[in-house]
Amino acid sequence: MSWTGKRVLVTGAGGFIGSHLAESLVRAGASVRALVRYNSGGRRGWLDESALQKDMEIVAGDITDSGSVASAMQGREVVFHLAALIAIPYSYTAPLSYVQTNIVGTLNVLEAARRLGTERIVQTSTSEVYGTALFVPISESHPLQGQSPYSASKIGSDKLAESYYRSFGLPVVTVRPFNTYGPRQSARAVLPTIITQCLAGQTVRLGSLTPTRDLNYVADTAAGFMACAAHPDAVGKTLNIGSGREISVGDLAQLVARLVGTNVRIECDEQRLRPVASEVERLLADNRLAAETVGWKPTVSLEEGLQQTIEWFRGNAKGYRADVYNV
Repeated sequence: MSWTGKRVLVTGAGGFIGSHLAESLVRAGASVRALVRYNSGGRRGWLDESALQKDMEIVAGDITDSGSVASAMQGREVVFHLAALIAIPYSYTAPLSYVQTNIVGTLNVLEAARRLGTERIVQTSTSEVYGTALFVPISESHPLQGQSPYSASKIGSDKLAESYYRSFGLPVVTVRPFNTYGPRQSARAVLPTIITQCLAGQTVRLGSLTPTRDLNYVADTAAGFMACAAHPDAVGKTLNIGSGREISVGDLAQLVARLVGTNVRIECDEQRLRPVASEVERLLADNRLAAETVGWKPTVSLEEGLQQTIEWFRGNAKGYRADVYNV
């Protein structure tokens, strides 16, 4: 697929991955409509900071409102559905909001696509749906385990997408990113938490230090979305987008501290711990199916990506509060 002139919609375009994806699509020549969540201040998330904001059509709406979704999807050939609630700790507190946003919101996209005859729907999944690895590397055939209300809501939305492909022939591909990181990421995620505390010269306080994660730089994740959307062989499939390398949270903190050039203490903070049976202890992607199906492979090493991310946070530290636990 050539992206030149392709009419696309990115839901959740004001967010971390969504804003990077929208920019990548603009650079590739696509006609980009970006759906951001309506708010009374007229803020458009990270797109307010984007040098490419004038090169895309930005519309405000609500993914849980079917009319809003259908209006945004009108005339779009490809829809990248990224709008979601993502914070795991907050899902323990407000599980209904995750069902409404992640499941009902996805249903709205699928129903609109069915009525409008949308050429391709890209459903955004997450490696959290796998839960703690029963085997590694984790392939797409790994069982799904709802170890948090967040992951359960994403399993539900993924299965809805699968059902619309099987029931109605809707051209859906499910992209399952592992732990994406990079500039603009929310402080709710572990890496910005580590970086901001290291830059502040504080003790690095984290939850459990032993779980391992597969970290993928955001530019690689965006490229994975585009590759999966462009390739006809991806329709009906779920594809892992991950680096194939794992690192423990504790070792990641030590690596970041070295790259920042600071000596810090790394401590486990009990208030940041997940419930014992909810913690995902190990994530490591098997990314071979994405390579075989759409030709995607990661290109940015962890060390290179961390350096770029740290430099961005150095210049944007005022937007983060290192002394606060962001739920």
